[in-house]
Amino acid sequence: MRIESTDDRQRPRESLLEATDQSAKSKALDDATRYSCRMRGHVAGYGTGKIGEFLEAADDRGSLTASEIAAILDTRELPAEVETDVRVAE
Repeated sequence: MRIESTDDRQRPRESLLEATDQSAKSKALDDATRYSCRMRGHVAGYGTGKIGEFLEAADDRGSLTASEIAAILDTRELPAEVETDVRVAE
């Protein structure tokens, strides 16, 4: 498949290369495609999707911690981690 390159598409593609940490446009597009399918779900091979899983968990539990959200939304294409730093002022 050949995708025409236009000025309107150039900036988003450059941003996609940066966001995916890929050096090749084809690999960046592959990562973005997999991520989109994984988030949306309801397409062959991706089940209900991470967004659906997230909404179901929120509905079941009423609220979620940042760590729980990160665990649900974490993907190979866009890892999600949470670091917590708790300090008590003197």
